[in-house]
Amino acid sequence: MNKKTVRTKAIRAAGPEDVARALGLGKAEAHDWQIQRTLLSLLRKAVKTEAVTHAELARRAGSSRTRVTSILNGNLDNVSSDLLIRLLSSLGYRVKVSIARMDSAA
Repeated sequence: MNKKTVRTKAIRAAGPEDVARALGLGKAEAHDWQIQRTLLSLLRKAVKTEAVTHAELARRAGSSRTRVTSILNGNLDNVSSDLLIRLLSSLGYRVKVSIARMDSAA
Protein backbone atom coordinates (compact mmCIF):
# COMPACT_ATOMS: atom_id res chain seq x y z
CA MET A 1 0.00 0.00 0.00
CA ASN A 2 1.44 3.32 -1.06
CA LYS A 3 0.38 6.24 1.11
CA LYS A 4 0.75 9.80 -0.08
CA THR A 5 1.80 12.39 2.41
CA VAL A 6 -0.14 15.60 2.21
CA ARG A 7 1.64 18.62 3.56
CA THR A 8 -0.26 21.58 4.80
CA LYS A 9 0.95 24.98 5.79
CA ALA A 10 -0.47 26.66 8.86
CA ILE A 11 -1.74 30.18 8.31
CA ARG A 12 -2.09 32.72 11.08
CA ALA A 13 -5.08 34.97 10.60
CA ALA A 14 -5.48 38.10 12.67
CA GLY A 15 -9.05 38.61 11.55
CA PRO A 16 -11.75 37.76 9.04
CA GLU A 17 -9.99 39.69 6.26
CA ASP A 18 -6.92 37.48 6.63
CA VAL A 19 -9.03 34.32 6.54
CA ALA A 20 -10.86 35.50 3.40
CA ARG A 21 -7.53 36.33 1.74
CA ALA A 22 -6.13 32.91 2.67
CA LEU A 23 -9.19 31.30 1.09
CA GLY A 24 -8.58 33.27 -2.10
CA LEU A 25 -11.83 35.21 -1.91
CA GLY A 26 -12.31 38.48 -3.77
CA LYS A 27 -13.46 41.59 -1.92
CA ALA A 28 -17.17 41.04 -2.58
CA GLU A 29 -16.98 37.33 -1.69
CA ALA A 30 -14.97 38.13 1.42
CA HIS A 31 -17.60 40.64 2.52
CA ASP A 32 -20.42 38.11 1.98
CA TRP A 33 -18.41 35.49 3.87
CA GLN A 34 -17.92 37.86 6.81
CA ILE A 35 -21.63 38.68 6.96
CA GLN A 36 -22.59 35.02 6.93
CA ARG A 37 -20.04 34.13 9.60
CA THR A 38 -21.33 36.94 11.80
CA LEU A 39 -24.94 35.79 11.32
CA LEU A 40 -23.92 32.19 12.07
CA SER A 41 -22.17 33.23 15.27
CA LEU A 42 -25.26 35.15 16.40
CA LEU A 43 -27.52 32.24 15.44
CA ARG A 44 -25.44 29.79 17.49
CA LYS A 45 -25.66 32.11 20.52
CA ALA A 46 -29.41 32.52 20.05
CA VAL A 47 -29.97 28.76 19.83
CA LYS A 48 -28.02 28.29 23.06
CA THR A 49 -29.78 31.20 24.81
CA GLU A 50 -33.23 30.06 23.74
CA ALA A 51 -32.40 26.39 24.48
CA VAL A 52 -34.19 25.32 21.30
CA THR A 53 -33.56 22.02 19.53
CA HIS A 54 -32.48 21.87 15.92
CA ALA A 55 -35.76 20.18 15.07
CA GLU A 56 -37.78 22.95 16.74
CA LEU A 57 -35.75 25.67 15.02
CA ALA A 58 -36.26 23.94 11.67
CA ARG A 59 -40.01 23.69 12.27
CA ARG A 60 -40.29 27.36 13.20
CA ALA A 61 -38.24 28.50 10.20
CA GLY A 62 -39.81 26.11 7.67
CA SER A 63 -36.59 24.22 7.02
CA SER A 64 -35.33 20.70 7.69
CA ARG A 65 -33.57 19.55 10.84
CA THR A 66 -30.65 18.17 8.85
CA ARG A 67 -30.17 21.52 7.13
CA VAL A 68 -30.33 23.42 10.41
CA THR A 69 -27.84 21.02 12.00
CA SER A 70 -25.51 21.37 9.02
CA ILE A 71 -25.68 25.17 9.23
CA LEU A 72 -25.07 25.21 12.98
CA ASN A 73 -22.06 22.94 12.39
CA GLY A 74 -20.62 25.66 10.14
CA ASN A 75 -21.52 24.33 6.70
CA LEU A 76 -22.68 27.40 4.82
CA ASP A 77 -22.39 25.92 1.33
CA ASN A 78 -25.48 26.98 -0.64
CA VAL A 79 -26.85 28.86 2.38
CA SER A 80 -28.04 32.41 1.80
CA SER A 81 -27.85 35.23 4.29
CA ASP A 82 -31.65 35.36 3.92
CA LEU A 83 -31.95 31.86 5.40
CA LEU A 84 -29.70 32.76 8.32
CA ILE A 85 -31.83 35.85 8.96
CA ARG A 86 -35.01 33.75 8.72
CA LEU A 87 -33.61 31.31 11.29
CA LEU A 88 -32.78 34.19 13.64
CA SER A 89 -36.22 35.72 13.06
CA SER A 90 -37.91 32.44 13.91
CA LEU A 91 -36.25 32.71 17.33
CA GLY A 92 -37.63 36.20 17.84
CA TYR A 93 -34.54 38.16 16.81
CA ARG A 94 -34.53 41.08 14.38
CA VAL A 95 -31.55 41.73 12.13
CA LYS A 96 -30.76 45.36 11.45
CA VAL A 97 -28.62 46.33 8.48
CA SER A 98 -26.61 49.51 8.27
CA ILE A 99 -24.83 50.76 5.20
CA ALA A 100 -21.77 52.98 5.16
CA ARG A 101 -19.54 54.02 2.31
CA MET A 102 -16.13 52.38 2.44
CA ASP A 103 -13.00 54.49 2.10
CA SER A 104 -11.95 52.78 -1.12
CA ALA A 105 -14.88 51.78 -3.33
CA ALA A 106 -14.22 48.97 -5.83
